[in-house]
Amino acid sequence: MASTSPHVPTLAVPAAYVQPEPVTLAAEPAGELAARDANQGVAVDDTHAYAINNRSITKIDRSTGERVLQFVGDPEGPIQHLDSGVVVRGTIYAAHSNYPEWPMESSIEVFDARTLEHLDSHPIGIDRGSLTWLDFHDGSWWAGFANYDNVHDGRVYGENPNAQIVRMDDSFQVEAGYVVPRPILDRFAPMSNSGGSWGPDGNLYLTGHDLPEAYVMQLPMAGAELEWLATVELPGIEGQGIAWDRPSKGQGKDPHLFGIDRPSREIKEFDMPLDGAVPEPVPAQWTVRSADEISG
Repeated sequence: MASTSPHVPTLAVPAAYVQPEPVTLAAEPAGELAARDANQGVAVDDTHAYAINNRSITKIDRSTGERVLQFVGDPEGPIQHLDSGVVVRGTIYAAHSNYPEWPMESSIEVFDARTLEHLDSHPIGIDRGSLTWLDFHDGSWWAGFANYDNVHDGRVYGENPNAQIVRMDDSFQVEAGYVVPRPILDRFAPMSNSGGSWGPDGNLYLTGHDLPEAYVMQLPMAGAELEWLATVELPGIEGQGIAWDRPSKGQGKDPHLFGIDRPSREIKEFDMPLDGAVPEPVPAQWTVRSADEISG
């Protein structure tokens, strides 16, 4: 009589997961504004652009290029290093730090977009690095904290791999933190993450300090490292603070991305590759096995 072996179910082994290579895309220039004060970043609303420098914010009419108003902080005053800003419901929220002093201190400075009056200050103090950008997306505040490999007063200024992206509540308390993939950090080096803005496609766009490109990121399904979907070439800019405009409903405008060209002192406007060009989010990197599929 032939012996029979107990039935052993075949194990379903998922294929090894390979993170797709980020694609490289190109943005189309869509306009520019003369902005002699555009040294750190830019914020925008439907009608105006706001050129951000260390101690100043200049309001510029987007249709005429005319400089309308300017906030200027005293050289000996508390405003030392504005990095970028975002306009939310008629209010400018600006990322501010004491760069390049040590230890790193940060705050969020608040201005009336109509009058440029300084309204409020939210001190963050000594925290995760140097605050470089701020945005509001999906009911939460988001911010970037930069750390650098360059040396100030004999000290490495935070170390580039320590850059962090955080989600914050309405009181600017951190609820979650994310890190930037090492290949992007290498592109930032020796500087760090300078700009960030959530796009209309639901992806986060990040910039460094120098290169003319933005990195399209999505939040991870697990873990803390952001997932890199694409790189968008932005001809004529050098990293720094960026901002998506968010046209009011019914205007019939396509959202554009804005950045700055420091050497020419211009604000650049870009038509971004959004329609199907950026890859879809990556699939889950795990499987759930039935009782019959579990080995051992």
